[in-house]
Formats: sequence, structure tokens, C-alpha cells
Amino acid sequence: MASSNFIDYVKINCKSGIGGAGSRHFRREKYIAQGGPDGGDGGRGGHVIIRGDKQLWTLLHLKHKRHIKAGHGAAGSKSTSTGAEGEDVYVDVPLGTVAKDSETGEVLFEITTHGEEVILVKGGRGGLGNNHFKTATNQAPRYAQPGETYTESWKILELKVLADVGLVGFPNAGKSTLLSVVSAAKPEIANYPFTTLVPNLGMVPYRGHKSFVMADIPGIIEGAHEGKGLGLRFLRHIERNAVLLFMVPADSDNIQKEYKTLLNELNQFNPELMDKDRILAISKSDMLDDELKAEIEKDLPDVPYLFISSVAQQGLTELKDLLWEKIDV
Repeated sequence: MASSNFIDYVKINCKSGIGGAGSRHFRREKYIAQGGPDGGDGGRGGHVIIRGDKQLWTLLHLKHKRHIKAGHGAAGSKSTSTGAEGEDVYVDVPLGTVAKDSETGEVLFEITTHGEEVILVKGGRGGLGNNHFKTATNQAPRYAQPGETYTESWKILELKVLADVGLVGFPNAGKSTLLSVVSAAKPEIANYPFTTLVPNLGMVPYRGHKSFVMADIPGIIEGAHEGKGLGLRFLRHIERNAVLLFMVPADSDNIQKEYKTLLNELNQFNPELMDKDRILAISKSDMLDDELKAEIEKDLPDVPYLFISSVAQQGLTELKDLLWEKIDV
């Protein structure tokens, strides 16, 4: 997925429709000169509705469509006829999209399934016709309700990538290389920090025609939870991953320290991330012999780990087995 096409945050102005006015009509027929009130109700105004679409992977289509307006309801008419409802406007979004109030930051809802629909802004209710207001002492009410006015507000849509496995590591830990080897994804790979600027998803084939989704997400730096580097934009995507695969290169000065720094950034951002299954992959391990591996193992954190090499394709089958064991529970 091209970085210029991946948009995971938009702010949109939503305006619902006005409810139609109730009718003040009186029944008038050839042989009924003074019939009673028969004004119908107004139709409701249109809603702004968010709808999940599994074919979408970005909010790019909303980048230049910031103002969304629903249709107005029609007025009621004679014979207690209700006015037509205003046209609803559907905003299609990728699965994993979260809607928030732009002023308070309150999370309103999250779209997780294809075809799921949630009203973001409700249309105004239609007004009641004069037929509703007749009483024993007022047989000919000459008034009806106006329709409710529209609602207009700014909303935020944020995308959190949906994946089974999220790759966690500092820049240049080998995350993009691993994804390119175990899946058909082709992320940009180079030997400098922040090659990956947007999440990349890959479908990883597994035994017996099974598969799972792996996400290569921009690398963490220390202080990411405070917005440093790619900061919060990156960490938001980690929340949706079922399993976190920490990647630390074998040539790291201190593998345990690097792992703990990564873990601390996640904990500072959202303590609930500590409840997710974690696996440590020591990448670029083709440079290690058995003696060096044994030495490194003495200081590794208490978490399931493997030595892997994406380039030499070492330990990848065992890694997929372990990941599947965590996913398929």
C-alpha cells in the first residue's frame, strides 16, 4: 500500500436533515364542507450513517470530502399522509474505524464487521400534523408541529489496522523484511530509520490452507507514547492486533533492554496492551553460531522467543507455528 494513499485520520463535518413540518390541513370533500383535521406528520430528516466495508483499507476517499449533508424530510399532507423521509447519507469506512467526538475526544463507536451500520448524526424528527391535537373541546386545531432542526457537528474518524499479528520493534529491526518473506506483501525496505511510514498488511499462508494477517507498522522510538517520532499514529494500530511479535536484531547491544523499552512504550500508551500475547523474535540470527545463541539466551526476558533470519529463512516455520498457536485459541 502506497504511503501517499494511506490515510488513517480524517475530521469531517456532518449535517443531518431537518424534519418535515406537520400539516394543518382539514378534510374538505364535496359533501363534507367542514371536515375535521387530517394533517399528516412530517417525514424525519436524513441521518448520516457510518457503514463498514471490508474492501476498504484507508480513509483516503474522505480526505477531500469534509462536509457531509443528509436530505431534509418532506412536510406532511392531507388525509393524514406522512411526508417522505430525508435521504440518508452513508459513509463507507474500513473495518477497524473508530468514530470520536471532535470536541471531547469521546469514543462514540467502532466499526468491526462488513455491512455494520451505525448512525453518526441523527436526522431531525418530523413534526406532528394537526390530526394529533384535536380534543373534545378543540375539534379544529389550526396548528401543527414544525420539524426538528438539523444537527451539525465535527466528528473524527480514526483507522486502527485489523491484523492477527502486529510487528513491534525499533526502526531497522527487520520487520518489513520478515513481512516480505512470509507473505506476498511488498513493503519498502532500506537500511535507514522509518522506511515504513504507514502500516503494511500481509496475508501469511499456513499449513492446511490456513492463513493469518500480519501487520508491519512504523517502528517505535523511545518516547513514542508522547508523540515522538511517528508516535501515537503508530501505537493506535497496535491496539487491534491479537498477538504482538517483538523484533530485536541479534546485533543489538542489549536485547533485554531493547525489549523492555518497547514494552514500556506500549504500557505508557495503553496498559491494556500488556494483556496481549507476546513473542520475541531475535532477527538477523544467521550471523550467530550455537555458542553465541546460548550466551544470548542467558539474558533474554521471560517470554517465548525464537532466533530467526528472514534473509536466510531460518526459524520461520517454527515462528509461524508459534504464532498460529497463539492466534488459534
